[in-house]
Amino acid sequence: MDHANKHGGGFATRAIHFGYDPAANQGALVPPIYTSATYAFPDTGYGGRCFTGDEQGYIYTRLSNPTLSLLEGRLASLEQGAAAIVFGSGMGAITATLWSMLAPGDEVLADLTLYGCTFSFMHHGLAQFGVVIRHVDMSKPENVAAAISAKTRVVYLETPANPNMRLSDIAAIATIAHQHGARVVVDNTYCSPYLQQPLTLGADVSVHSMTKYLSGHGDVMAGSAIFADPELAQRVRVYGLKDMTGAVMSPQDAFLVLRGLKTLALRMDRHCQNAQQVAERIAAHPATAVVHYPGLASFPQRELARRQMRQMGGMIALELRGGLEAGIRFMDALKLVTRAVSLGDAETLAQHPASMTHSTYTPEERAAHGISEGLVRISVGLEDIDDLLADIGQALDCALDATRRAA
Repeated sequence: MDHANKHGGGFATRAIHFGYDPAANQGALVPPIYTSATYAFPDTGYGGRCFTGDEQGYIYTRLSNPTLSLLEGRLASLEQGAAAIVFGSGMGAITATLWSMLAPGDEVLADLTLYGCTFSFMHHGLAQFGVVIRHVDMSKPENVAAAISAKTRVVYLETPANPNMRLSDIAAIATIAHQHGARVVVDNTYCSPYLQQPLTLGADVSVHSMTKYLSGHGDVMAGSAIFADPELAQRVRVYGLKDMTGAVMSPQDAFLVLRGLKTLALRMDRHCQNAQQVAERIAAHPATAVVHYPGLASFPQRELARRQMRQMGGMIALELRGGLEAGIRFMDALKLVTRAVSLGDAETLAQHPASMTHSTYTPEERAAHGISEGLVRISVGLEDIDDLLADIGQALDCALDATRRAA
């Protein structure tokens, strides 16, 4: 395969090859890590043109870096975007992007359910500087149409939503938002570009915590934003990243994410296969009240999931019949599955949102935003499925025993 062909091909091929030619790097199969903070100019004229933007050279790693640029190009290819920017964390990506898109008096129309730190940033960060935050249930696009106003600049959503797995129709919402001059930002962390590509459905920005599936091994903090509009990307780079947040990704972390991307397709296939079987086992157990997983026939938005997702993902939310106490009993009985926040790791992780990731909400806010006190979230990993099913089965048995004793 020659270098020209490495820029095309299928998803897995581009995840491994896009944007890199070993022949141009002394034959090194693995891209080098450029650790330099600053860059030398051949003459003052060249340096001046770099600062004015007339020359696309490197100045300082807070703006760009060759290792980061390779990762950005690869992410833009995988999401089918015009440009990408990488950050030191997912929250760095979200905050730098939104700071660059909003001004006092503007409005964000956000989905009813959001990741806890995103919710906190909007209400404790943006709101303090005159940005109005309003929430609406985006699982029904007509709610967006009814709520959007002339002041709405950003429509923000996660789909599937963290942690309750509610879906939103990206294409329908993008059409409504664009009719009103607003841009759509989608947190695509739960799916990764392998399962869902929001920009192809009409979204303007797709953001990720690359700590999750894109790196895949729980050993790196990283974020990204991929843009349909290169001019918006440039504003986020020179304003949101360089000046407002400084949420710069290290070259070493970029290297780790590049390495993770090489196995993304394989890992996501296994995550999805395992999650389907785990969801079916949980749904069949008498301790279970409801399981939220798009691959189940009982999932109310299954057709939407099939329309905008390649597979059904590795995330599961469940409610047990005994409520909060049964959920705690289930969590504490787990042996192989790890009790930990985060997601997308090789290890299966279980957490209780009300006391962990969404503890920044008040109990009343959690109830209003569709996050019950007994909800348990599982990020299904890559272990042998028989081992996972055995551990989750015995934990469900423990939860059922506790529920029966309480009755």
